[in-house]
Amino acid sequence: MSEITNPTVRIETSMGEVVLELDAVNAPITVANFLEYANDGFYEGTIFHRVIDGFMVQGGGLTADMRDKDNKKAPIKNEADNGLKNNLGTVAMARTGVVDSATNQFFINVGDNTFLNHTAPTSQGFGYAVFGKVTDGMDTVNAIRQVKTGNSGMHQDVPAETITILKVTVES
Repeated sequence: MSEITNPTVRIETSMGEVVLELDAVNAPITVANFLEYANDGFYEGTIFHRVIDGFMVQGGGLTADMRDKDNKKAPIKNEADNGLKNNLGTVAMARTGVVDSATNQFFINVGDNTFLNHTAPTSQGFGYAVFGKVTDGMDTVNAIRQVKTGNSGMHQDVPAETITILKVTVES
């Protein structure tokens, strides 16, 4: 039996479905982390909480009341130096200013965001680890990126209407 190198994941949202092909060859730590969250059902009930048209749609960490979902795992090593680029339709891990701080939040690039790519470790940062791409459902991503947004507490660019992740299924 051969090992699955590019698992497929279906994200069901309140606005439609998105299918991702994950790159376990170039981002093995990140893919394993994402699959663990998906298989544990962690993403169910989280929202797309940050949407910036022309940039990205971010989700996977907050609940509808804008609180961090409990039971996060330890942060993972940043694999932004894997050669994958933050281009339109790719999925990458969100993180803080700390290089190795990604846990559960991810974003889908809705533009070519070359400034997020790894070039070399600098005081400006290390880059954001791409670990897959959208293979179906860019129409859903495009619908999400065009929603009206505003502020919610300390959060900016929050969709005016909640966009919920209903289920994440690992298909292969």
